[in-house]
Amino acid sequence: MNRFDAMNLFVRVAEQGSFSAAASQLGVARSVVTRQIAALEEHLGVKLMVRSTRSLSLTSAGSAYLEKCRAILDLVQEAEAGVMEERLTPSGQLRVSLPLSFGLRRLVPLLLEFSRAYPEINLAMDFNDRHLNLIEEGFDLSIRITGQLDPGVIARKLATCRLITVAAPEYLARHGRPRHPADLTEHACMGYSPQANNRPLNFQVDGHMESFYRSYRLQANNGDVLAEAAAQGLGITMQPDFIVDDYLAAGKLQTVLEDFEPPVLGIYAVLPTNRYIPHRVRLLIEFLSNKLAGARAATER
Repeated sequence: MNRFDAMNLFVRVAEQGSFSAAASQLGVARSVVTRQIAALEEHLGVKLMVRSTRSLSLTSAGSAYLEKCRAILDLVQEAEAGVMEERLTPSGQLRVSLPLSFGLRRLVPLLLEFSRAYPEINLAMDFNDRHLNLIEEGFDLSIRITGQLDPGVIARKLATCRLITVAAPEYLARHGRPRHPADLTEHACMGYSPQANNRPLNFQVDGHMESFYRSYRLQANNGDVLAEAAAQGLGITMQPDFIVDDYLAAGKLQTVLEDFEPPVLGIYAVLPTNRYIPHRVRLLIEFLSNKLAGARAATER
């Protein structure tokens, strides 16, 4: 008895609810189906089905075995599909969730390059800073920037970015330069919080992280807005390097509190599941990983 074939046959019979229907679907004699199921039951040492002239039902052992068989057969099918995909031109729908600022500033050029390289892949980009349920919302991949992933999240780290505290030269000329995070109580701070005091600014102080709570004079749910407000002299803000690098290069912003910079953030490709990953999704992850690593190396030279 080929156990794999017998498992497949058992699933067919259970789903059809009939030996005859399963035999007809497979194009074999009913006696072949009957013998295979009997051999499988003998091998397992349990009854999987209760049969009568009018009906067929699964035993409790049969119901449990059916779920395991389905899972095994699904994995085999996925494995074979993955190998076969490697020989074919990458194609199909690929829906990606992207953080707004990083997506527009860094990822759009890369994704357009990817789309040119793989024209058979239908790429759908969704720019949103929300934490999404990828399975419920139908995404194949999400790019997430965070200091720590939630437990159980399936992800690959693509790159890192720094958080930098900045202010405009004219603001610092008027109000002075903070020398310690505690000095921020004397300054106008701007941040992401939707409420004045529920989201702190975090800094490394004497080798460990400390949180400093400030009432924000200006709040927004987008870092580009906060960086522009800082460039116009409205206060101090902490933003990722990809948002403030151009401002710093142009002299519109200056760094402050450099000795207290928090740990780097990770840039992750987050997957909806750790099961079968389509070839087109793996291609995009590798593409972004290589491009982002190359861009980082170029800036460090």
